[in-house]
Amino acid sequence: MTGINVCIACDDNYSRYAAVVAASILKNAAEDDELSFYILDGGITDENKDKMCGLKSIKNCEFNFVKIDNSLFEEYMKVKTHGYISLPTFYRLKAASLMPEVDRIIYFDCDMVVNSSLKDLFNSDLGEFAIGGVSDIKKTMVRRNPTYVNAGMLVMDLRRIREENIEQQFLDWTREHFDEIKVGDQQIINEVLKGKIQLLPSKWNVQSSNFTNRSSYEVRPNVIHYVGNQKPWKFGNWNYFKWFYREYAKLTKWDEEAMREDFTESDKKGLIGYFKYRPMFFLRPRFYEALLFTYIIRR
Repeated sequence: MTGINVCIACDDNYSRYAAVVAASILKNAAEDDELSFYILDGGITDENKDKMCGLKSIKNCEFNFVKIDNSLFEEYMKVKTHGYISLPTFYRLKAASLMPEVDRIIYFDCDMVVNSSLKDLFNSDLGEFAIGGVSDIKKTMVRRNPTYVNAGMLVMDLRRIREENIEQQFLDWTREHFDEIKVGDQQIINEVLKGKIQLLPSKWNVQSSNFTNRSSYEVRPNVIHYVGNQKPWKFGNWNYFKWFYREYAKLTKWDEEAMREDFTESDKKGLIGYFKYRPMFFLRPRFYEALLFTYIIRR
């Protein structure tokens, strides 16, 4: 058996989306994958915990709910980040102390789905580093810091994080640079560990916000990350990979009205919305690059 530890952080409002992440992982797990989920629990109701545990019907696994005392994150509560991001995103900064019995985890944000076994990712060679991740879609950040990763998926060596007291480094840096922080915990992680993050293949975190804006053009990425504020569960979303999300959402125990929409009507509104957002998108070279690698040179 291959033991794989997965960590997801959420409050009750996001528990349904965390369930989609878990459902996708279970659906695509290898027969010998032994999955243990660690849910950093920011206030999930017993009813919704039961719904998440109901995903064991897809594949037997273990769910561990780690109750979070939000007072532990008091100094992170006012850190600047995107408006659609809530406090649980900062839970990963203390994952090593919140799960003292766990030595390694794969951390996922709630706006992601997984299309393959996580065996190879979990066993990634991190070398002498405590964290591994995939380069961020924002090339300006990567040019400034070649090891700048998107924090939505992280392979975390919790044992090494504890040994090197990295959690305290995160807090110290936050205190010293509070007014400079613009993108929350992702900035904190990348600044503290600059040059000390193992870069992993792009297929493990393909970041996509619409048809054109994708970090790479794999037809079926191992992991899809729906970045930005236009999430696939929102009406009128026009994300190239939204079909994956819709299929995995059907596997969860949440009601149809809450998790699914009239997708045909949604697609029409999504295209109209994209025209309003970028009315001249067809003049951008990136649009034709996306067409080329999506429909002609398929990767």
